[in-house]
Amino acid sequence: MKDTSAQYDAVVEECRTLFMNKMKDYGCAWRILRLPSLTDQIFIKAQRIRSLQENQMRKVDEGEVPEFIGIINYSVMALIQLEKGVAAQPDLTSEEVAELYDKVIGDTKSLMEDKNHDYGEAWRDMRVSSLTDLILQKLLRIKQIEDNKGKTLVSEGISANYEDMINYAIFALIHINENSELSRS
Repeated sequence: MKDTSAQYDAVVEECRTLFMNKMKDYGCAWRILRLPSLTDQIFIKAQRIRSLQENQMRKVDEGEVPEFIGIINYSVMALIQLEKGVAAQPDLTSEEVAELYDKVIGDTKSLMEDKNHDYGEAWRDMRVSSLTDLILQKLLRIKQIEDNKGKTLVSEGISANYEDMINYAIFALIHINENSELSRS
């Protein structure tokens, strides 16, 4: 069996490095974004991935990898916003954001480990396109919950859906990394 934990950590390190470098460039301007705005940004990225998977011709020379990384990082932002609330102005230092990022990822990784235990790493037999579809489904669920002012009758809340999207995107990146390693062999 492959070392899911190490693969997960490697993907997260790449995402976190990009996130923190963007913090150096832009600060935490994203703190003003409301949840529906973050959801819409993630939706755009997921739709682009699906389009890349379905269409042969590309007019922008970027693949799926940066979009999956964007899904992860925007989902982390959303989970931070759920915890901290939306700010009127950027209000967090790089150190505070790094701590919050690590907390969100730690919680999300713990969820992944619990689900992997119960599901027997079923995601390893899934296609990247199926993971993309699951992310889109989660986004549609989040949009519905947002339209319902956050109220659900029997369903998980918004945070669980963002956590699932992070994990699905990480799984997709693990698959993509494995496939690129195979093609180099």
